[in-house]
Amino acid sequence: MDEEKQMFRIYNTNQINGKQKNTNGIREEYDAKDIYGPEITDKDGALLDEHDSFYHTTKSLLVLFQIMGVMPIMRVPKDAQTTNRTTFNWISKATLWAYLVWSLECIIVVRVGKERLATFQQNTNKRFDEVIYNIIFLSILIPHFLLPVASWRHGPQVAIFKNMWTHYQLKYRKITGTPIVFPNLYILTWGLCVFSWGLSFAVILSQHYLQEDFELWHSFAYYHIIAMLDGFCSLWYINCNAFGTASRGLAMNLHKALKAEHPALKLAQYRHLWVDLSHMMQQLGRAYSNMYGIYCMVIFFTTTISLYGALSEILERGLSYKEMGLFVIVGYCMTLLYIICNEAYHATRKVGFEFQVRLLNVNLGAIDRSTQREVEMFLVAIAKNPPIMNLDGFTNINRELFAANISFMSTYLIVLMQFKLTLLRQSARKAIKTVVKAIFNTTTLGPDDEDDDVEEE
Repeated sequence: MDEEKQMFRIYNTNQINGKQKNTNGIREEYDAKDIYGPEITDKDGALLDEHDSFYHTTKSLLVLFQIMGVMPIMRVPKDAQTTNRTTFNWISKATLWAYLVWSLECIIVVRVGKERLATFQQNTNKRFDEVIYNIIFLSILIPHFLLPVASWRHGPQVAIFKNMWTHYQLKYRKITGTPIVFPNLYILTWGLCVFSWGLSFAVILSQHYLQEDFELWHSFAYYHIIAMLDGFCSLWYINCNAFGTASRGLAMNLHKALKAEHPALKLAQYRHLWVDLSHMMQQLGRAYSNMYGIYCMVIFFTTTISLYGALSEILERGLSYKEMGLFVIVGYCMTLLYIICNEAYHATRKVGFEFQVRLLNVNLGAIDRSTQREVEMFLVAIAKNPPIMNLDGFTNINRELFAANISFMSTYLIVLMQFKLTLLRQSARKAIKTVVKAIFNTTTLGPDDEDDDVEEE
């Protein structure tokens, strides 16, 4: 890699028999700085901050995560002489604040969790459907306790991802001559911050009014957890939207590259910009792998159990407010999962497939051999560096994941409903036997009834 960066030679068809055929007498050799862009040093700290429009437009969400103690990363002062503009430290002010907020939240979460667990243990003699409601609300508490492991532990990786965005924007501006513009992203981010907490209050308060045993003081243990889930969904949406915007801007500059003085050089520079963009998409999944992995598992478990509880109650007693509350949870969880999978799909398509189509539509007959070769290398780079959202090797985030979750939920739901129907049949047989005993006023069972008992056992 070091030898490659020292000198990059672009294939030139005008060079014949080892001699350079150039009307200007200039050798078409380019240093690494011409290909990779000007080197970014510690002295460029203020310049990085100035052109980091992605940070300025999404700062509100970063600050919200700091206040909530979800991701305690910090931005260095503007006059700091370093290229790492975003940092993470286990003893920074933001991290110490996160310790305090998480500890205070633990008080109410543990108290509510203990009461839910006690109710679950006391209801062992009640119907299975009544017991299962406590499991649903216990599972929603799990992300709070896993926050230090799932989120804080990946703080250094999140800082790397943020710094990649910062460096990419300056490099993009120096190579293309234009900045990356994120239209309406500032307003969108602020709106999502407010909407995250508003949706949290709406979902939890609906459970208080629709669920008989959901006391109002219990809701204080859930507000920050639902808001955190909403915030991570917003973060994913914003990043996917930004990837699509950067890819679209790079694609629109392709025609300028083909008309430039050295089109092969420009294509080589754009190729490295595209590879950096693909690596950022991979780093996003790596930085938040544990958080989104737990996110998906909690959604899968909660949705399956809630849907079973709602359907079983409707089957046995008909529709009531309790089932409506469970349907609210199902709709909420499935909407979050769909947004994450759908936005990842669109980002992958915009950065990969749609960009590849633009390259394939280049008229190779109208460009020289050197530029043709750069187009071919660009296509190879796209094939070798697919822009995928991968949770650190666990799974790819795309529409297939959403379809797979629905398939798995359906399978488990069918099994649970078969179990429910078995319980209903047994209850019906017991009711019939009770009626028969009352009518004939007998204390002994006939042979047929004894056979039925054996079959039930």
